[in-house]
This record gives sequence, C-alpha cells and structure tokens, in this order.
Amino acid sequence: QAQLEESGGGSAQTGGSLRLSCVGSGSAWYNTNCMGWFRQAPGKAREGVAKISTSDGRTYYADSVKGRFTISQDDEQNTVTLQMHSLKPEDSAMYYCAADQVLPYLCASDRWIGGGYWGQGTQVTVSS
Repeated sequence: QAQLEESGGGSAQTGGSLRLSCVGSGSAWYNTNCMGWFRQAPGKAREGVAKISTSDGRTYYADSVKGRFTISQDDEQNTVTLQMHSLKPEDSAMYYCAADQVLPYLCASDRWIGGGYWGQGTQVTVSS
C-alpha cells in the first residue's frame, strides 16, 4: 500500500501565496514514479493542476496555473510540493495529491488523469 498525506492548504487573499506538500509513504509508494496535484471545486470536474515525473523531473502544468504554480520534488523527504503564487478566487478548490506508476511522457501530460493512489485532500480558499 501507499499513503499520501497532504498539508498546507488554507485561506489566502487574491494575489497571495500558499504552499502545499504531499508526503508519500508505504512500500507501494516507492514503486510509483509520477506524482501530481489535482483539484476539484464544487460542481466542477476534477482538474490536473501540476504533475511531475519523479524519475526524470519532467513537469506538466494546466494552462490555468502556468507561470503561477510550481511543482517540485524532494526525494530525501519523500515529498512533492506545490508552490502557488498570484492566487485567484478561481483557484479555490479541494486539492488532492496523487501518485502512480506511468511512463514519464504520459505523467508529464494532460493524459495522466490520476489513479493509483490518492491523498485525502486539502482545501484551498482564495478570497477576493
């Protein structure tokens, strides 16, 4: 099994910043090579926000967050971090960390829609 634990959600003003972290653990987690952040707002479809192929560092960002969000990995801490800047009210959503074992070029694309393992989510609320 693999466990993913998110932290760092909360509230921010428009233009503010938040940092989300996801720590992976469990024997199965070490077989994963793709991690990402997905978000879902009430009444909306789940959106893949940022992804990283942990084997080669390739990244993917949704158009809606390019230039504002950065995903990074810390192998020593088994952590993937999402740094969010210039937050907008439309960034408000439940953010979920996901991990999987997929080909790197698929991981770093809009074709990986999650699966494998999911965290329980952390809420991000951006007020205007």
